Amino acid sequence: MSRDRVLAVGTAAAALLAIAAAPWALAMPVLNFIFKPLATIGVIAYAWPRGGDMPVLRRWLLAGLGLSLCGDVALLWPQQGFLPGLVSFLLAHLAYLVGFTRVQRCGARVLPFVVYAGVAGAILWQLWPGVPAALRGPVAVYVLALASMAAQAAVLWRTGAPRGTVLALGGALFVASDALLATNKFAGPLPMASLWILATYWSAQWCIASFLAPAPQPSSSAR
Repeated sequence: MSRDRVLAVGTAAAALLAIAAAPWALAMPVLNFIFKPLATIGVIAYAWPRGGDMPVLRRWLLAGLGLSLCGDVALLWPQQGFLPGLVSFLLAHLAYLVGFTRVQRCGARVLPFVVYAGVAGAILWQLWPGVPAALRGPVAVYVLALASMAAQAAVLWRTGAPRGTVLALGGALFVASDALLATNKFAGPLPMASLWILATYWSAQWCIASFLAPAPQPSSSAR
């Protein structure tokens, strides 16, 4: 089995065990503390050897994954860690956005930004009444960064960047994951929330990591 397949299986297993920690499943919080960071570390390990053709892009995407890991750890404590987690993921989206602009200038296609501006506005309009006053500023800034990251990912798809389709899917999945998380937190609990939030989250991260070009395979030596 190839290295990438081993990492995919290991990451999926860690993700499933983290999700299974929820009260509606095994109700074992210790699984979340162990396997939630491990799942993101699996994505980082998958991304690490990739992107050798564009070192600057690679550095920014690895920085985004590292900041996401910090956010995952912070959110292991949902109340006390919410704001640090929000800031960590805000910085992660900005790192992704900067990385994407190393491939194509920001806003090279207007339509994705128009679409995601509408999506962001709809999300904020639905959730705003339930967002505490002290968090409204940080949440609005976060949604702006998230929507910009996803829009620029779609720009790369629309401009024909290699693996742009999987990147655009990653951006859309990240928006879906965070919209579900925010709905669960500010509008009311969703059934089996961790399943939908975390499944879309790790799928998004894997897609973003997959935008990096695979490492070249060593050529077999002739006998």
